[in-house]
Amino acid sequence: MIVIQAKLIFLNQQDKQIVLDLMRRWSSCMRFAYKRLLEGYDRKTLKRDLQGTFDLNSRYVDDAIMKARSTLESARQLDNNPKKVIFGGRDLFGKLQKRHINGKAYEKLKIRWQEKRKGNLYSRGDKSKKGNLNTRIEVKENGTFLRINVGERKYVYAKIQAGWKKNKNREGILQEIAKSNIPYSVELKLKNGSIYAYFAIEEEYPEVKITKEKGVIGIDTNAYPENISWVEVDEKGNLISYGNIPMPELASGSKDKKEYFRWHYAHEIVKIAKEKGKAIVIEGLEIKEKGKRGDFSGRKSRRIRHSFSYKSLLSKIKTLAKREGIEVIEVDPSYTSIIGMLKYAPQYMITKDIAAAYVIARRGLGKEEKIPDNYIKFLHALTVEELEELKEYVKNTVKNKYLKKRHLKEINRAIKFLQSLESEPGRVLEPLDGTSFSTYDFWQVLKVAVVTPLSPEKVPRDFSALKKLLIQGKWGDS
Repeated sequence: MIVIQAKLIFLNQQDKQIVLDLMRRWSSCMRFAYKRLLEGYDRKTLKRDLQGTFDLNSRYVDDAIMKARSTLESARQLDNNPKKVIFGGRDLFGKLQKRHINGKAYEKLKIRWQEKRKGNLYSRGDKSKKGNLNTRIEVKENGTFLRINVGERKYVYAKIQAGWKKNKNREGILQEIAKSNIPYSVELKLKNGSIYAYFAIEEEYPEVKITKEKGVIGIDTNAYPENISWVEVDEKGNLISYGNIPMPELASGSKDKKEYFRWHYAHEIVKIAKEKGKAIVIEGLEIKEKGKRGDFSGRKSRRIRHSFSYKSLLSKIKTLAKREGIEVIEVDPSYTSIIGMLKYAPQYMITKDIAAAYVIARRGLGKEEKIPDNYIKFLHALTVEELEELKEYVKNTVKNKYLKKRHLKEINRAIKFLQSLESEPGRVLEPLDGTSFSTYDFWQVLKVAVVTPLSPEKVPRDFSALKKLLIQGKWGDS
């Protein structure tokens, strides 16, 4: 999707006030629709009632309901209480409630919150209506204008100012869009007393020419330190090459700086895929932060920052790949890191991040990860008593209380898994029907049994100690 921002210049103050009133009514309609959706109202009932209440046409009301539903779904996906959503911004509202700012600074903050709460309007594009019926771009001799529907057969025109130096081609793009009749959505926002328009156009991508037929590039992004690990595999899933791209700029700095470098690194990944003629495989990951957990202090805040950065980076990789006709495959990320560190890190003497990218690449080709025979033997030889001893070792050794809690939780689950195998032997490689366990628990138990003793205070970077166990079936020998 292409988004173009522009400032609207009105011919007179009266026209601007008419549009501001329209934005206020639309914003109220959207907030009202949100509350009714929480109460279980359906779209048809809402659409019928809201038109008269807020004096808006059918299309504006439909778009307000759509935005309200999108906000509701977003709150639920983020595990936020939908009843506690604050339109206008929770942070700004919190500052206003505390009243720690007085005088002009407080009034300025209040105006900013009111603008975010009441200064909105959204209008979806429609191919059958040659672009957008309520907010249409029109090209005239004296410039490019936005025609805004403010009532029954009533329109206000605002000049589109989109041509400052570094973006001087924006107005030309908007003119081409107006002539082509392709659908575009328009969102109006009030900022510092001025009205800005955001034009969103769905891109038409070329036919996919680079597929997984000759292999893929698997990528894995990491929060500490910020970097991308990538691997190249052939069509059979064999490892050909690999690399790591540090991204120190994403760890700190301004929003604009981070955004620039996300595009920069996305270009690097797509360039690699294009040069090698391989599709790209990424994790289809939704990170939901639930409480503190981790291998080091501050891990929660780092994961939260990383989740936003990660999603933004993935979105840019997907967009750039589509523009180049490169296939992008999304896979389930479950246990990619654990499988990588246990199976491929010691086998190829690579880092756990590169190994995770390798698992992602193979998964994109539909390859299943068979469990090495020596690991199966090790699991059968492992006893509950040994895990109980490991639990005591962790209690006495690990100082980080959050890490200790996570280790103990994993060990307890591993003990339950071993107990289930003892009661029904011979089911190691298949899901345990009738229980809460699956074959993935095998990898988790191995991680607990062999990785935790190696480095209980932090995630290890060197897994060469596992090579003897993986290849020779030996563990703990000198």
